[in-house]
Amino acid sequence: MDFTVIDLDLVLKVLLLLLIGMGPKIALVPFLEKTKNFDTATQRTIGRQMVLIAVTTAIVLFATGWFLMRLLHVTGGAVAVAGSIILAILAIEMVSAPGKKPESEETDILPDPKKIAVYPLAIPYLLNPVGITLLIITSAEIRTIASAGLVLGMVLVVGAFDYLVFSNIDKLSKRLNPVSLIISEVVFGVLLAAVAVQLMLFGLDTLGILDIADH
Repeated sequence: MDFTVIDLDLVLKVLLLLLIGMGPKIALVPFLEKTKNFDTATQRTIGRQMVLIAVTTAIVLFATGWFLMRLLHVTGGAVAVAGSIILAILAIEMVSAPGKKPESEETDILPDPKKIAVYPLAIPYLLNPVGITLLIITSAEIRTIASAGLVLGMVLVVGAFDYLVFSNIDKLSKRLNPVSLIISEVVFGVLLAAVAVQLMLFGLDTLGILDIADH
């Protein structure tokens, strides 16, 4: 991604990738499944904590990603390949077992709201491998204050959207049809698998393993 010139195309590209990487869609079904036995107030609290944790982690990753890559001696290509593998696993779970209930729900003991807000809801569902990979790679590619401000601004915009969604999750859940929700999860899982493949190809191309023409 070229940050030397900030134009509408770049803004839309960053926004789209962040909506995939930390937007509400991937986290929505797991959130509803994990929190359905809690009251409305607790659901909202979990949702807000989840968003705040994801946004804070995203900012920290963007600020330190370049340092972590140098410290661990890894390249952007290696990060992209690793992210694509984890994303593919999530996508396969979405397609093969949509709406599957976690085994922990077979007991009457409710999980700790603070713990599930961090894992697995904030990470890896809300801030998923696409977002993590994007933030680490862009952290190493940023050269100007303006481009850094663009990425951080988009993170905050997507985070505000997430906060709006999960702060009103009780109202939203009443309007969601369970069947259409499962269908959309399968369809989105297939699309995420395609994103994982594209991310894998990008990583392999960056590493010099494949030579992919830029279309």
